[in-house]
Amino acid sequence: MTDVSPTRTGGLTPGQRERFERLRRTRSLAELADVTAAPDEHAAYLAAKREWRALQERRLDPTTGPGVPGTTVRVGDREFHVHGITHADTDAERSFLREHVAEFLDSGASVYCEQGIWRMYFPDFDRACEMDDYRWAMQRCRDLDVDSHLADLPGNFEGLLEDVDSLTSELQDAVFSLVEDGNGVYGTTLERALGDLASDFLTSHEGLATGDDYESFKLTKRAAADPSHLVHLQYYYRTTFLPQPLEREWLRRHDPELELLTHARNERMADYGMSHTGPGDTVHLVVGAAHQPGIEYYLDRFDAGDRTLVDFELTE
Repeated sequence: MTDVSPTRTGGLTPGQRERFERLRRTRSLAELADVTAAPDEHAAYLAAKREWRALQERRLDPTTGPGVPGTTVRVGDREFHVHGITHADTDAERSFLREHVAEFLDSGASVYCEQGIWRMYFPDFDRACEMDDYRWAMQRCRDLDVDSHLADLPGNFEGLLEDVDSLTSELQDAVFSLVEDGNGVYGTTLERALGDLASDFLTSHEGLATGDDYESFKLTKRAAADPSHLVHLQYYYRTTFLPQPLEREWLRRHDPELELLTHARNERMADYGMSHTGPGDTVHLVVGAAHQPGIEYYLDRFDAGDRTLVDFELTE
């Protein structure tokens, strides 16, 4: 069960709550076309993204508080705290996370990190652990014989060779940076308009499912410099992403490898966290902010009894 602490009480009318639940329960793009009365699945996906974001922005508040922001999900008597970060390797984020992760460990909680984050921020934290999510995704690519446009990683995973969370092109970064840098010249209103225009022009079908646009670019950059803004980056992804089955089907149709390297890893990290914990445990998962909503989704599925670990195996 997801903690409702970041939810705005009474944010939705009864009709809106019913609509939100209908979208939340939708499991395929074909079903989504019926739900949205769109002419095809492509139009249904785009329409649902707009509607979902409007509903989520009414439901959720980007409330700040002490410590590392995140979502709390209870699975039976286990308590999972999912903390979405930038993992931009900045001194500000490193200092912020190390202080609070040390507190988590001192309190007796377990800490599991998205693969690469432990080596980036916690190499001397023996009790913080690195998950196997990226290694698992690369193995799945090989098993399914998916054509790869990414360099493989060494078995010991000495570092991230690719930014698999965004795969943003150099052109996109350059354009987004120009828009942001011009804010002082033409003001915030025009900056937003130019950012939206650049996103519409540069964001691919794949980028729609990974949140790869100007807004995420700007929020990530701000949070990397000042982690107090992480809550706003998390809020962006929680309001932008549709339920996982829909985002995964859309992305799988357009780039099956990218689907394995992004949303499929959310499922893996949720499974990993469940497999390494026991009754009554408190667990902190430190992951890229784009992974937070998906991990929350799959932990909720465990709590509902819809998922098991019957096929779970560690990757070598």
